[in-house]
Amino acid sequence: MAENSPKEQMLKAIPHLRAFAISLSGSVDKADDLVQGALLKGLTHLDKFEPGTSMQAWLFTILRNDFLTQARRKKREVEDPEGAWAENVAVMPDQGVRLDVKDMLRALSKLPVEQREALLLVGAEGLSYEDAARICGTNIGTIKSRINRARNRLAELMSFESDDDLGPDRLVKAALFMHASP
Repeated sequence: MAENSPKEQMLKAIPHLRAFAISLSGSVDKADDLVQGALLKGLTHLDKFEPGTSMQAWLFTILRNDFLTQARRKKREVEDPEGAWAENVAVMPDQGVRLDVKDMLRALSKLPVEQREALLLVGAEGLSYEDAARICGTNIGTIKSRINRARNRLAELMSFESDDDLGPDRLVKAALFMHASP
């Protein structure tokens, strides 16, 4: 297999797809299903991939579209937006970092999907504003606005008042303070 073949590019994108899917869905199991579906669709429609473009961005688009389709279907299900039911059945981790990640994921889940996906694509995954705009089907200004609103809302939800409130967690720091090139 050539080093830069489409299949090799797909393999390299898997950890990023998984992180994005976990952040969108809030569930490792659902995320794994989303990643598997995106990869399957990617392989099935590999002839539609445009060489020279970003395989990762293309797969993110497929994954995002699948997530949104599932979310529309799920509207008929009983929701637990405050996490009250889930909190009662969850086993709380005993390590500080795990708690920080859980707090971050809970705060992320309270953001509108559009803000959450923009923030994760640019802040956590390191994509450019242009790639994020292309994935989300909007313009760069809208992506920048969504990211700004998402960062401000996350800081509010997590009660951050200064940089000293941040722990060593990469996702938290990336989501709130990492700036991609415009």
